[in-house]
Amino acid sequence: MSEQTQERGADAGRRVVVVGAGMAGVQTAVALREQGFTGTVTLIGAEPHQPYDRPPLSKAVLLGTAEGSAFDVDFEALGIELRLGCEALGLRPDAHLLDTSAGPVPYDALVVATGAEPVRLPGGEGVPGVHLLRTLDDAERLRPVLARQHDIVVVGAGWIGAEFATAAREAGCAVTVVEAADRPLADALPAEVAAPMTAWYADAGAVLRTHARVERVEPGEPGESGHVVVLDDGSRLPAGAVVVGIGARPATAWLAGSGVELGPHGEILADDHLRTSVPDVHAVGDCASFPSGRYGERLLVHHWDNALQGPRTVAADILGAAAGEAPAAYDPVPYFWSEQFGRFVQYAGHHTSADTTLWRGDPAGPAWTVCWLREERLIALLAVGRPRDLAQGRRLIEAGARMDPRLLADPARPLKAATA
Repeated sequence: MSEQTQERGADAGRRVVVVGAGMAGVQTAVALREQGFTGTVTLIGAEPHQPYDRPPLSKAVLLGTAEGSAFDVDFEALGIELRLGCEALGLRPDAHLLDTSAGPVPYDALVVATGAEPVRLPGGEGVPGVHLLRTLDDAERLRPVLARQHDIVVVGAGWIGAEFATAAREAGCAVTVVEAADRPLADALPAEVAAPMTAWYADAGAVLRTHARVERVEPGEPGESGHVVVLDDGSRLPAGAVVVGIGARPATAWLAGSGVELGPHGEILADDHLRTSVPDVHAVGDCASFPSGRYGERLLVHHWDNALQGPRTVAADILGAAAGEAPAAYDPVPYFWSEQFGRFVQYAGHHTSADTTLWRGDPAGPAWTVCWLREERLIALLAVGRPRDLAQGRRLIEAGARMDPRLLADPARPLKAATA
């Protein structure tokens, strides 16, 4: 009997349970099959819908140009058991049991891919007309609101707030965006990089109010539909609907008391193979952070590409554990994109340890790039309307390439031609 046949035989009786049916969970289940796992794979999702992709929710689904965004995966053909409408409630590692709303589920290996949940507006919980945009149901509730061209108040000028404001303006709604910080994307980008993006709101016909906090949401006047958003300076903004986009936190509260170690933001502290502190339990996607050798710090990445890449490491580690092998450590170059106000914005890397910032192009124009260097090596870049910069820059970051700052600052020169 060959070693490969013996390994498959060893897999046959093993049960892998994946909790979370978003991108990270689905890709983990698929990667297990692609890498040759022959045991039982069970995918558990809290929502009743067929597993779906989230990025289209803020655009095509919201605007009615797509009915949904279900993954094009034949779960039955892959031998992946789906348990939908099933919520994870707790974990008993010693017994190798996952507690769910449908009863306990035994596992040999467990993968936590429960993602992140949106931060709610204090005082806005349960108020009709105050919306989040995280799930397919959220998008379905908001679609008729946009179709009726209501006045919209968006709370938060981060990535999701900007994307929703973009869709609302395309739908013909009057949009006011309220941001507590002094600029958009305050938690994501340095002030000098986010500053040019402020003008994008006015260019698109949206109102951006910074240094503004929501005090409360009140019902509208009798006989009027909608609400009034009251700001901390006393301003009153009429709103047919309020959409909250003030961040997300890892959906890990159900792990309390399990022994799985969590970080300061509630994230699962995974190692460089995405293993948790508990044996036979991995964590992947928005719910987990991991140590990056490339950047010398722990990264918590709430973006689609991380949910796509991480599952391959998890699947390889589960199969490698059975075969006595150790796969490569997980240390990606983080990447994400955003479409807002007619611009395609892409980011790769992690800029916080940079010692030099270089601009390629005029930030007042339609296309420009910001590059961050550390000891003359490219570690991150933000590209607005310059996808070639992003594609080349991502490879240069992965390679740890040393750059010539003078050549790099020339927007007419390809990034790959600016190496030292």
